[in-house]
Amino acid sequence: MEKDLKPSARADEDKAIIARIIDGDDKAFESLVQKYRKSVYYLVFKIVRNADDAEDLTQDSFVKAYSFIHKFDPKYAFSTWLFKIATNNCIDFIRRRKMQTLSIDSPQNFDDGSPLYIQIQDRGPLPSDSLLLKERREILTVAIERLPERYRNLLHMRYFDELSYEEVAERLRLPMGTIKAQLHRARELLFSEIAGIQKNL
Repeated sequence: MEKDLKPSARADEDKAIIARIIDGDDKAFESLVQKYRKSVYYLVFKIVRNADDAEDLTQDSFVKAYSFIHKFDPKYAFSTWLFKIATNNCIDFIRRRKMQTLSIDSPQNFDDGSPLYIQIQDRGPLPSDSLLLKERREILTVAIERLPERYRNLLHMRYFDELSYEEVAERLRLPMGTIKAQLHRARELLFSEIAGIQKNL
């Protein structure tokens, strides 16, 4: 049904969902994950050319989108903003790994075939947004604290200490594959906890 929506109708629907999230309905975010997960994965995979890395970066992109949802500018489509977050994730990953990838100067495409030109400009949150950022991080903290200890530690290192996969592996003295697998599971549990927070508020 959603595929039949015109771009303008889909954009309006997304903005209504985001308004609910900002008002405190964190469960609404799951609908955005379901709607755009495949599209984000497809974009990321075309850049990094590795299925496991693409899956990790896709999940990272949604965690960041959730954390900084108050930064979304309703003048633009949510999908465009989300794709830029995913693209910036890929750029950071590429710079760390110095890997062979698709040129970031080449346009990528949305599902409808329209081009998305990748821009490297940093659109991350500013220090002046500390109040809203603090609120969103507090929700993340509550969700993370409900997880088993090993997953809590991984998520704290990844999203609060902002360590790379390599740095997490080195700190824990575990193989990279183990770290990736555990982070993948930790993020799945995190989204589940976020969706359930409203029930306990």
